Amino acid sequence: MANRRLNPASLLRRQRSRRRRRKAAPQSPPAPPAKKVHRGPDALQHRGLLSARPSQPPPTDEETSAEGEILTTVEAKEGRAFLLLPQGQALTFTGKCSLTCLYGSVRVFGFNIVPDQPPYHLFSPYSHCALTIEAVAYKEPEKSGKEMKAEAKSILRAHLVPRDARCKLMKDFIPQCSIILLERLDTPATRFLHSYSNFSHIFIAKKAPSFIPEDTVLASVGLGKQDPRSGLLMSESTLSAVEELVQACQDEDEGCPIVLVCGPKSVGKSTFNRYLINILLNSLPCIEFLDCDLGQPEFTPPGCVSLINVTEPLLGPPFTHQRTPRKMVYFGATSCEQDTERYIDTLKYVFSAYERDVPLVINTMGWVKGAGLLLLIDIIRLLAPSHIIQISAEDFRDMPQLSPEYIHCTAGLHTRGKALLRRKSLKGMEDSGQQGLAQAGFHPPHPGHQLLCVQPEFPGAGNAGTGRTHSSVLRDMAILAYLGQLQPPDMESVFPLHSLIPYQVPFNAVALRVIHTDVAPAHILYSVNASWVGLCQLPDQVSCNADGPVLLTQTPICNCLGFGIVRGVDTDKKLYHILTPVAPQNLRFVNCLLIGSIPIPNCIFLNQVGIEGEIPYVTSEYNYDISGAGKLKLKKHLKRREHMQP
Repeated sequence: MANRRLNPASLLRRQRSRRRRRKAAPQSPPAPPAKKVHRGPDALQHRGLLSARPSQPPPTDEETSAEGEILTTVEAKEGRAFLLLPQGQALTFTGKCSLTCLYGSVRVFGFNIVPDQPPYHLFSPYSHCALTIEAVAYKEPEKSGKEMKAEAKSILRAHLVPRDARCKLMKDFIPQCSIILLERLDTPATRFLHSYSNFSHIFIAKKAPSFIPEDTVLASVGLGKQDPRSGLLMSESTLSAVEELVQACQDEDEGCPIVLVCGPKSVGKSTFNRYLINILLNSLPCIEFLDCDLGQPEFTPPGCVSLINVTEPLLGPPFTHQRTPRKMVYFGATSCEQDTERYIDTLKYVFSAYERDVPLVINTMGWVKGAGLLLLIDIIRLLAPSHIIQISAEDFRDMPQLSPEYIHCTAGLHTRGKALLRRKSLKGMEDSGQQGLAQAGFHPPHPGHQLLCVQPEFPGAGNAGTGRTHSSVLRDMAILAYLGQLQPPDMESVFPLHSLIPYQVPFNAVALRVIHTDVAPAHILYSVNASWVGLCQLPDQVSCNADGPVLLTQTPICNCLGFGIVRGVDTDKKLYHILTPVAPQNLRFVNCLLIGSIPIPNCIFLNQVGIEGEIPYVTSEYNYDISGAGKLKLKKHLKRREHMQP
C-alpha cells in the first residue's frame, strides 16, 4: 500500500490537510476522504478526446464543496486572474472571459487548449448550459518536480504576476497541474447586446448563497462559479456516438464522412454539433458545416441555409460566433412549411459547393412530425450521409428509427419509396422496356448509412416548452449580435443604430423581391422600408427602370452576401438607405434585395436613444379585431395521398 499512486487532486488535498493539522489543535477533525474522479469511456479517455465528467452522475454537495476548496485563484491586477487546476478538477461558470493556457492542458466544451495557442474567447450566458474549464492529463517533460516548478514560476513571472500571488499559486503546485490566465472580455457584439435592457444581464450569474474569496477573484474577470450540474451533461449513448464519429473521421477509409444530425426540438442537436466539431478540431484542421435549420442556425441570422468552413472551436452559443459562410442562401422564413420545394432546391444549390475533401456535419430542423418527417426523408436521400445521428428523448415515440431500410422503402414528401418505385418500374418495363424507367427520372436505391441513436439525459430533454430561452428570443439575439459588428471595435461606448451613417443605394442598382407574400407594385416601397433584407447577388445584371424600383416576378435562389436594415426610402432621389456590416468590397456585388418574414427585433424600435416625442415606426393604435389584422393560422401535419390509410 505504500506505493499506491494518488490522483493529483487527492494528493493536493492531502498536502493541505497536513498543513491544517500542523496548525490546528490535537482535536482537529481528520481530513476529508479523497473525492473519486469519475471517468468516461476508456477508449476516449485513452485518446484524450472526451471529457471524463459528463457521462457520470452529478457530484454530491460534499463533493462540490470539496472541489471548491482545492481551486487556487489569484488576482494579478484589474481584469486579470490566474487559476491553478489539478488534473480532473474543473470550474463551471457563467460569464465571458478570454482564456490562455500557460502551463499544462485544459479542455472546454470538448476542445483541448494547451500553451503556445492564442487566447480563446469563452461565452457562457445563462440562456444556455454553463461552460466548464477542466484540467486534463498531458505528457510531462522529462524533468524533475523541482525543475517543472521553476519553469511554472518563470512563466508566471513573465506575465508580471506579483510575488505574493506567485507564492500562493506555487504553494499548491504538483505534477499534472494546469495554470491558466483569465482576462475580462468585451466585444462589440456583446456591448451592443448589453445596451438593450432585455439582454443587459445575460452574462451575469446569480449570486451564490455563500461568497468565498475565490468568487471575488472570478468576479473581477466577469465570471460567476456555478454548480457543476449546470454544465454539459452527456449520456453514454452520446459519448459512444461521438467516439464512433471521431474514429470514422480519422480513418477516412471510404472517403470523408458526412454526418447528419436530426431529432425533434429541444433534444440538444445544436449542443451535440458544437461539441462534435470541437472534438474533431483537436485532430483535424477544419470541418465543413451545412446548416439546414432555418429557425436556429449556428453561424448566421435566422432564415438561412449555409455552408461554412469551421477552423476555430465553438466556445459559446450561436449569437457569439456570427460568421460569413462560404456559401449562403437567404430563404426568408424560419420554417419551410409553405414552400418545401424551394427549400429542397435551396439545399441542392448550397450543397453543390461541398467539395468532399473534409468531413461534413449537417444540422437539420426540429420539424420531424407529419410532413416534416417526410421532408427529412427527402433531405437524407438528397445529401446521402454516411452517418445519421438520431437524437430523441425517451418519451418521444412519434419518430421512427431512420434505418437504411426505412429510408429506402418509405415515401418522402417529394420522393418515392422502394415499393412505389417497384410498381412503377414493372409498369414502365411493360410499356416501353428498360428505357422507360430511365426516361421517367426515378431515383436509384439509396446507399446505406450507419444509424447511431442517441438519448439525451439533461433535464427537460425533448420538452420544447421547458427551454431556458424561447426560440424567438434566441433569434433576436442572433440578429442583434450580427448588427453588433457595426460598432467600432476600439470604442467602449455603444453607438445607436440611428446615429450610424447608412449606404445610399439607387433604385435601379438593385432588384426587389418580397419572398413570403404577394405585394402590389404600388405598395412595394412600404414593404421595404424599415425591413430586414438579404443582400444578394444575382448571376445576371439587373435591368434598369428609371421610373421606379426594379421588381422580380419570382424568388431567385442565389448567393447571399449578408444582411442589412433599410433605414429609409427617399422617393425623390430614388435611393434606399441601408445599414449593414458587410464590407464595401463585397457590397459592390450586391444587386438584389430579398425581403422575408424575419422581423427586426422589437427592442431596436422601442429603445431608440435620444428620440423625443413619437418613436418612428412604432404605433400603439393597432386594432387586431379587424379581419386579416392578426397572424394567419396554418394547418400543419397534412399528409400526402399515398401516406393516408384507406
